[in-house]
Amino acid sequence: MVVSISEEHFEDVPDFEYEPQYVDVGELRMAYVETDGEGEETFLCLHGEPTWSFLYRKMIPTLAERGRVVVPDLIGCGRSDRYEDPDEYSVRMHYDALRTFVEELDLTDITLVCQDWGGVLGLALAAHQSDRFARLVPMNTGVPDGTQEMSDRWHEFAEMVATAEDLDIGRLVRNGCYRDLPEEVVEAYRAPFPDERYMAAARTFPGLVPTSPDDPGAELMAETQDRLGEWEKPAFVLFAREDPITSHDRDPLRHHIPTATDQPDVWIDEAAHFLQEDAGEEIADHIVEFVDRTPLERID
Repeated sequence: MVVSISEEHFEDVPDFEYEPQYVDVGELRMAYVETDGEGEETFLCLHGEPTWSFLYRKMIPTLAERGRVVVPDLIGCGRSDRYEDPDEYSVRMHYDALRTFVEELDLTDITLVCQDWGGVLGLALAAHQSDRFARLVPMNTGVPDGTQEMSDRWHEFAEMVATAEDLDIGRLVRNGCYRDLPEEVVEAYRAPFPDERYMAAARTFPGLVPTSPDDPGAELMAETQDRLGEWEKPAFVLFAREDPITSHDRDPLRHHIPTATDQPDVWIDEAAHFLQEDAGEEIADHIVEFVDRTPLERID
């Protein structure tokens, strides 16, 4: 069954006055917010597990100084529709939904800003539709093809998310930040998940990570790894120094994408997994500087 979420759940979300819009991606609607901005750039900002477009609220104003900013909610998150049945979720389903979203909006010359699952899916799409993408900014993410080693801490997290009797999304986000979050912000992350009926995506994301080359999604990620190894357009890898989940993936990714080491070697200090919360304004400044030193006319 497809479940839609009422706008009433978002009435108290602070500092996020953007009007939601929707794109049909098959039988579901993918929600997004956007701002036209002041320049010719197009930023596609992708969140991960278990957040939504609200995560980018500190970054949107600065990015909008250079152009259009498009921030979707992945299927099952934010204002997007969701399946109630956990078995409906797969890497391919999420990938196809994102691909359809980008194609329906006909986004081109995209600067991809992506974190966590937004990076897994966004980097896969950029690798397979490179003609639509101008730049990559991967943050606290990776391309798991089943050959990578997952830490004990990750396995504990995945088990907890899948089996916890009362999964508190706000607490998950709070625990993934370096800085303390105001209670109204924690509540904003809880808003899309008012009860268990709405939580299938949040519960299934960790289990979708391929941990064997034979797992569903592993072939797509292996192809993504190969294509990223031949990437010729600008890439700027920005990871948080205090993220225990992904910080070890930063250097391998930075050295795998050929153009990434052309950019400054930057860590985001005093930031953890949800670095957009911890240092959103600082990160947006870094991205604008990256865009300014790699203008579109030099990318073709």
